[in-house]
Amino acid sequence: MDRIEESLKAFVGIKRTNDLLEKSVKKDVRSYGLNISEFAVLELLYNKGPQPINRIQERILIANSSTTYVLDKLQKKEYIVRQKDENDKRSMIVLVTDKGEELIKEIFPTHSALLSSLFDDLSDEELELFRDMLKRISAAARVK
Repeated sequence: MDRIEESLKAFVGIKRTNDLLEKSVKKDVRSYGLNISEFAVLELLYNKGPQPINRIQERILIANSSTTYVLDKLQKKEYIVRQKDENDKRSMIVLVTDKGEELIKEIFPTHSALLSSLFDDLSDEELELFRDMLKRISAAARVK
């Protein structure tokens, strides 16, 4: 098989694998009454602390209008609050509430275990190599 054919097969393999991984993750977070974007926001705030809205958009990779919608839903559920940034009055900071922190503390260990289990068939060395290969592919794709 030539390089072009191998590359095409690798691409299809990545897409299929991504779809399967995403289904597993969506099913998991849905069991907590969240969608994937809501979970991503809570996870970011839990692990990185209060964040400006623009950083949340960058980190969870969703459009401006979708970010507002996700934050509105989380605020309605009382998992987050938005407040003015004291350093920049034009900007808003998002903080996780006690209720949101309680939820994410409860579900994050189980969610992390699920993610780990998705890679059970790889040895530690293979997983590290896989991550390195993905970084290289991502870096090359950014350039093109």
